[in-house]
Amino acid sequence: MSAPNELIWALIGLLLTIGGTFLEAFVTNPPWDWYSHGIQTVSLGVTCQIGAVLLAGCLGGKNAGALSQIAYIVIGLNLPVFDQGGGLGYLKEPSFGYLLGFIAGAWVCGFLSFRMPPRLESLGFSCICGLLTVHIYGLAYLLVFHLIFNWASIGSLSLIQAILKYSLYPLPGQLVVVCAVTVVAFGLRQIMFY
Repeated sequence: MSAPNELIWALIGLLLTIGGTFLEAFVTNPPWDWYSHGIQTVSLGVTCQIGAVLLAGCLGGKNAGALSQIAYIVIGLNLPVFDQGGGLGYLKEPSFGYLLGFIAGAWVCGFLSFRMPPRLESLGFSCICGLLTVHIYGLAYLLVFHLIFNWASIGSLSLIQAILKYSLYPLPGQLVVVCAVTVVAFGLRQIMFY
């Protein structure tokens, strides 16, 4: 992919990530149930942020995906674009490791999505690998701050509570978002012929 295209995809990825931070993910009841019960939505308990991170990698490639997330973190350390604000004080937040993982996760997703033909299975696999990368970085950040700095708790949470809150509980909703990203990325890659 050419440098101008990578910059455009990095900008798109940055804007999607900022927007996805504040957009909660929902699913509806099955279509066959709409006639009798109407369309009902159920929250997945996560935002669309992780979907934007992975979509940037799937569509823009490894460099555009990583660049978009580097820009997101740089902006977030200066302006309140993160989920709970922003600024340098965010480095002490337990969730900051997951934000750092966005860089590597978008890179992994972008790398894998362009190594294989763009099929649903390969794009789904690259998104899952990107999501796991984000969680590995987030868990490592939690462990480092707990073990090296001897925090008895992270914020008001114990290490186990932090792992449950930031990795285990959001995972089912994030997996549903990964499915949606896979379908959207597949469709867009077919339309754009790459």
